[in-house]
Amino acid sequence: MLDVYERYPQLEGIRKEIEAAADLLVKAAKKGKMILVAGNGGSAADSEHIVGELMKSFIRQRPIERSVAETLIEVDQEHGSYLAMKLQSPIKAIALPTHASLSSAFANDVDPNLTFAQLTLGWGEEGGVFWGISTSGNAKNVNLAASVAKAKGMKVLAFTGSDGGELAKKADVAIRVGESETYKVQELHLPIYHYLCIRLEEALFS
Repeated sequence: MLDVYERYPQLEGIRKEIEAAADLLVKAAKKGKMILVAGNGGSAADSEHIVGELMKSFIRQRPIERSVAETLIEVDQEHGSYLAMKLQSPIKAIALPTHASLSSAFANDVDPNLTFAQLTLGWGEEGGVFWGISTSGNAKNVNLAASVAKAKGMKVLAFTGSDGGELAKKADVAIRVGESETYKVQELHLPIYHYLCIRLEEALFS
């Protein structure tokens, strides 16, 4: 996957930022900190996609810790061995767009632009990462959540288009791909986040 810059030569210009994002994510994940991912529309789908790669094996085997496996066998004689064999070690991550009941209740009762912020307030932790995805960089709900993340001592990683918008200004690391049209931005976000997920997996499960 390190050939991502060869396969997508337009990413070479933001290689420094991509590698900085990898370092930021690895540092948080090695400490067991939470990664929160948020976006709207296609970027919401990307949020779920990212978490899907992080919470289970992606391209490497991820056996669970031996102590956990032994405890599973001890507490469940019938299913413990099966659980220990089949479960995979996760990288802690939550996609914020996926919580319909909580989000719709908060949107109805308070403000729909604050749903991601509320979830970040609840799940965010110092040393964790808020990974905000907005092709314009100006999605209000993502930006408000980024503010909460910073207040909680989290690092902010921004995925945007070429302008970067407000999100890039708030970010510790901003990856601004060289496109402005929504679908073209999203097409470049995908290989970058696949690369970052692989870097995380290699760092934690080599």
